[in-house]
Amino acid sequence: MAAKSSPSTEEVPLTFENAMERLEAIVQEMESDQLPLENLLSRFEEGVKLVSYCGGRLDAAEKRIRIIAQDAEGKLKLQPFEEDDAEEGTA
Repeated sequence: MAAKSSPSTEEVPLTFENAMERLEAIVQEMESDQLPLENLLSRFEEGVKLVSYCGGRLDAAEKRIRIIAQDAEGKLKLQPFEEDDAEEGTA
């Protein structure tokens, strides 16, 4: 039998949104100054894994965006994602 590495992240199917919610909860726990050092380290490790997962999902989404654009003839063509435009929308 395989042991669960972290019950909090494996109870619900991991999605980008779930991972972000868990990251927010981890940050709040860590900022509360209520956790012992061992628990802080555990939360930090979990957070690093979640950040890596989210980064991978964002990279995959960006790749999909690059190939979705079509040219005038209806053929798919590679169109780079404009990072400057995306950043302006979030500011």
